Amino acid sequence: MREIEEIAGQIIDDVSKIVIGKREQIKLVVMAILSGGHILFDDLPGVGKTTLVKVISRVMGCSFSRVQFTPDLLPSDIIGMNVFNQKSGEFNMRPGPILTHIFLADEINRALPRTQSALLEAMEELQITVDGVTYPLPAPFLVLATQNPVEMESTFHLPVAQMDRFFIRLSLGYPSHDDEVEMLRVVGDEQILTWVAPLLNAEKISELQVKIRDVFISDGVLHYIVSLVEATRQSELLRLPVSPRGSRSLYRASKAWAAMAGRNYVTPDDVKALAPYVLSHRMAVAGEARLNGKQAADILQEILAGVAAPAAKEEILRAK
Repeated sequence: MREIEEIAGQIIDDVSKIVIGKREQIKLVVMAILSGGHILFDDLPGVGKTTLVKVISRVMGCSFSRVQFTPDLLPSDIIGMNVFNQKSGEFNMRPGPILTHIFLADEINRALPRTQSALLEAMEELQITVDGVTYPLPAPFLVLATQNPVEMESTFHLPVAQMDRFFIRLSLGYPSHDDEVEMLRVVGDEQILTWVAPLLNAEKISELQVKIRDVFISDGVLHYIVSLVEATRQSELLRLPVSPRGSRSLYRASKAWAAMAGRNYVTPDDVKALAPYVLSHRMAVAGEARLNGKQAADILQEILAGVAAPAAKEEILRAK
């Protein structure tokens, strides 16, 4: 896994020169991309969500398209539509911007739910359907979406089915004082994308995604992942627990995280580190618990503290 460790480290270093002070979040984005997972950035406007997506897409060397989601956006504006050709007397497919490697859904929760749902087939089955005809999407295909807090004006909740399709959810937050000073010093006057050179391409990313499948994950860690997910289903504090898609996402994320560390095996610490990003957005707090100030992240931390993890040494020995 040395190649994956070196490539991931170079990507993180390059992106960190522009998106300053967010190294951990950048590392998580790289992990999700190597896992083939979609990413939801949930944060306030102006903290660098769109900039990070643009820089990442440039470094990855993939095709990229961006759609600004608005209340009047239609599903056909995303997936495309059949248009009648008067010369030929036939309908021709006019592809939408979703036929790309990296699709940026900017401010996704400003669109109506029916438009948001236009992404469901693409995110799960990597294809779109227009008037009964199915079209495959390029490989790799990734949705990187930004979302404003739902308390802001003109925003809508994402459908539960769509939230579950996002591999991880991240927040960047405001930079520290020193990081913001450094940002102004380094990129305050610059057109930053001119600095970025592609390090990969679509074929190489697909190759790395296949290599990550070879990372060893023991039965002990598998049982640990499932026990964490089952604990959400047994909690009276949750009205919506984690689905099997969530356990599979944590499985894939843990493998990529281990590979980025240069290891060919997953440890329980990999699972613990990633669970908050992979699982919490798939959980919905029950009404009474919510009134008492409980949040999904708090409940998940209690679950992580209460579910016993296997010994890390055993996983290393089994991997060898």
